Amino acid sequence: MNMENSTPENKLNTENEALNLDKSSISNKPVKPPKLEDKPFNEFITNYFIPGLTKSIHAKGSSVDHIKLIHGNRPVVGGKCWMVFCQLVDDRKFWLCFNKEVITSDKTILLAESNSDPSIVESFLIDEKKTTLPLLISRVLQRLNGQKWIGPN
Repeated sequence: MNMENSTPENKLNTENEALNLDKSSISNKPVKPPKLEDKPFNEFITNYFIPGLTKSIHAKGSSVDHIKLIHGNRPVVGGKCWMVFCQLVDDRKFWLCFNKEVITSDKTILLAESNSDPSIVESFLIDEKKTTLPLLISRVLQRLNGQKWIGPN
């Protein structure tokens, strides 16, 4: 019998190898796809938020003339930011502004009646700890409904 194989160091190496085998078998589990909200900002906004918001506005009985993601100067208050600009069919407009290229960044919403500059500037979703696609869509709809721009009012 070889005494070298029974040293505490060899036992430790054998245990570590067994742990590594266990870890490798665990890592073969299917990897969950990332949440929509973890996708890159541009992809999330253009592929999920804009289509979802458009569909929701249509479901409320209103129509979107055009909607797009832009990077530029925020109306009224200035400063560069990312904005979802939307014009409804009756020429009412709103801008949902993100201070950074992240959906969890500080947000403001600006609203403009037909043929006028934005007259309302408000913070948007300031108390929410988690920003999700359904939350963003529902709060924009809630704000537009508060203006009596969508839905039966």
